[in-house]
Amino acid sequence: MDRLKQIESFVSVATKGSLTAAAQLEGVAPAVMGRRIDALEARLGVKLLLRTTRRLSLTHEGSAFLEDCQRLLAEFNSAEASVSAGGVKASGHLRITAPAGFGRRHVAPLLPEFLASHPDVSVSLNLSDRVVDIAAEGFDCAVRVGDLPDSSLISVRLADNRRLCVATPAYLKRAGVPQHPSELGRHACLTLSSDASQTRGWAFAIDGAVQHLRPNGRLDCSDGQVLHDWCLAGLGLAWRSTWEVEGDIAAGRLVSVLDDFAAPPNGIYALFPQAKHLPLRVRLWIDFLKANYGRPDYWGRQA
Repeated sequence: MDRLKQIESFVSVATKGSLTAAAQLEGVAPAVMGRRIDALEARLGVKLLLRTTRRLSLTHEGSAFLEDCQRLLAEFNSAEASVSAGGVKASGHLRITAPAGFGRRHVAPLLPEFLASHPDVSVSLNLSDRVVDIAAEGFDCAVRVGDLPDSSLISVRLADNRRLCVATPAYLKRAGVPQHPSELGRHACLTLSSDASQTRGWAFAIDGAVQHLRPNGRLDCSDGQVLHDWCLAGLGLAWRSTWEVEGDIAAGRLVSVLDDFAAPPNGIYALFPQAKHLPLRVRLWIDFLKANYGRPDYWGRQA
C-alpha cells in the first residue's frame, strides 16, 4: 500500500475526527480508510488512534505524529508546486491576518518588499488580537505568536518567540534588581488585564519546571503596546516578547532581568487551511517570512 496515501488518510481521519467523514471527503468506503490506518499502525508498530463505535481519539504518539505528518505533507505539496509552477509567476489576492502588535512591527513592514518581488499579487492585511477563524472567514494565511491550540490547520514554525522580564535602568536603580521570580511581589509589575489573551501569567523555569506567576500591580492594560510604553516610561517591570523589546535592549533603553529563570521559547507560526494544492502566492509568502525571520540580524535591527 502507498505509504503516502496511508499518511494522507491518517491526517484526514485525525483532523475530521471520523473515519466516515474522511472517507466521504475522498469518495471511498470507511472500511478503506480503516484498512489504511491499520496498515500504517502495523508498519510503525504503534497505536495512533483509539477507535470505538462512538468516538475516535488520538493517542499520545498519534498527536505527535500528526503534527509531523501535517508539516511533511505541506512541504511535499510545496515541492510539487515548485516543480509544476516552473516559470509561472505568483498571482491573485492574498488575505493575511496577524496579531495587531506583531503585525504592525513584523508583518506590515515586510509587505512592500514582497509585493515588489511579485507584482501580480495583491494583499489584504487584517490586524486583530481576536483569534480569527481563517477557514470560515476566507483568509489564506494567519501569523500566530505563542502556543498553538489543537487545530486542523497546517502550521509552519517561522521563528522562536522568547519572553523576557524587562525594565528601564532608572526603574531598576530605584527599585532594585529582582534576583528570583518570587521577588516580583515587591515590584511594580505591568500586566495584561484578565480579558487579554495572556491568561496564564508570566512563565519562568523554576527548579526544572515551567511555572506561571500572576504578579499584581497598580497598572494593567489589555493592550501590549501600552504596557511597552509604560515600561519605557520607567513605571515598572513588564514581561514582553523579544520581537517587541530586543531593539530597546540593544539601545540600552530596557534591561532584561531574571534571565536565569527564562522559560523555553514558544513559537511564531504561519497557519493555513489544509489544502491539496497550496496556492503559489501563499507558499511564497510563508517562505518569505521564514527567510526574513531567520536572518541573524533581523530582530536586533528593530531599534
